[in-house]
Amino acid sequence: MLDQFKAMGALAGLMKDKDRLRQLAEEFGEKLERIEVEGEAGGGAVRVRVSGKLRVTDVFLDPALIAGLQVEGGGREMAQALILEATNNALQLAQAMVQEEARRQAEELGLPDMPGMDRMFGS
Repeated sequence: MLDQFKAMGALAGLMKDKDRLRQLAEEFGEKLERIEVEGEAGGGAVRVRVSGKLRVTDVFLDPALIAGLQVEGGGREMAQALILEATNNALQLAQAMVQEEARRQAEELGLPDMPGMDRMFGS
């Protein structure tokens, strides 16, 4: 309970300095743009890269997978499932990194760990 009051006090202090808060939000957004994670599926046959802003920035399909699509009857469904799996994997990794960065940002501001802080700073 005391931590919640401390957090509310710290947030109230930040709200008084809106220019500083805006600057911090911009810096946080820039950090998120620089974060890149890669999810994979099928032992690396499909790799998807995602930014900290949760945007897919690159997709890699192994040439052997593509060759298999032309030969096997269920290749298309398999490729779709692998792409889906790799994308979801990358998104989960990116979300975890965003949450960690938000926690770090809050700590730098003297705020206790608060659920939803990552959304407050523009994720």
